[in-house]
Amino acid sequence: MSEPHVTLDPSGLDPVQQKLRGPLEDQLTSALQAAADRVRASYAGEPVEDVCRRLLDETRAGLHPDIAAGFQPDMDEFCRVAVAIVRGEVG
Repeated sequence: MSEPHVTLDPSGLDPVQQKLRGPLEDQLTSALQAAADRVRASYAGEPVEDVCRRLLDETRAGLHPDIAAGFQPDMDEFCRVAVAIVRGEVG
């Protein structure tokens, strides 16, 4: 799996978010990649569900609180990243 990346659906964004889409995607992607690196580095055989939850928590922790509060990722995609971590495919 390549490095995880966040892409925002433009139809779900308000006008301000649409104008800031590129920088917002960059910030979310950076937080997700850093979280994936931390989770992968400390992975010790936990179930995928736990890895997925930790990945989300770590990603939100890497964001400004206002951005973290509004970040509602596609959990199926987040869990795909978690599966890749469990399988050793991220890193």
